[in-house]
Amino acid sequence: MIHNEMHRTHRIGWLRAAVLGANDGIVSTASLIIGVASAAIAGESPESAHTAVMVAGVAGLCAGALSMAAGEYVSVHSQADTEKADIELEKKHLADEPEFELRELAAIYENRGLEPELALTVAGQLMAHDALGAHTRDELGITETLSANPLQAAGFSAASFAVGAILPLGVAWLSPGPLMIWLVAVSSLIFLTALGGVAARAGGASVIIGASRVLFWGAIAMAATALVGKLFGAAV
Repeated sequence: MIHNEMHRTHRIGWLRAAVLGANDGIVSTASLIIGVASAAIAGESPESAHTAVMVAGVAGLCAGALSMAAGEYVSVHSQADTEKADIELEKKHLADEPEFELRELAAIYENRGLEPELALTVAGQLMAHDALGAHTRDELGITETLSANPLQAAGFSAASFAVGAILPLGVAWLSPGPLMIWLVAVSSLIFLTALGGVAARAGGASVIIGASRVLFWGAIAMAATALVGKLFGAAV
């Protein structure tokens, strides 16, 4: 009998970083373009305004990708350091207090529904096979699938941010003039909707809910920066 199960937990590490990076790339770059365009169009010629928008957009893409990579690397590396410290501490406890660790592991299995004798037997067999692995997995909740990977998170974040930022930047480059703001806003909302749907699909969640959530917060961010740009443009 063949039994195939398609689980998605192995995607958590890279999926989170990729979705966060792409979403931030679209929202921040589109918001930056809309804000700068709202300010520049009010006080400059169309050519100068377009140049200012493109310079700001490219600068935002480069700075954002590097910032996302650095932020993800530091954040996830901190998690990895914590996991490593906990594992080292568990090694010491296993060496110093093996009987206590055995009872501790048995108590975990007993709380999950096993009878006391069976829980002790299971704990003893697992510790005889791989004591550190059993405690790392069942006591600390650290597994190979969910363990922190700083380089993977940094790489996916930077690449996905750049890809996300290129989308509104390309629209801005192809649409100079007063229509730029509306074209960038509408196209970015479409990109965000697609991203939310794809991410939800990859994670096994509701496509409609995922797309709506990303669309809602992206629209708020772009509306806020457009308002700021309009206010500063009017002041200039």
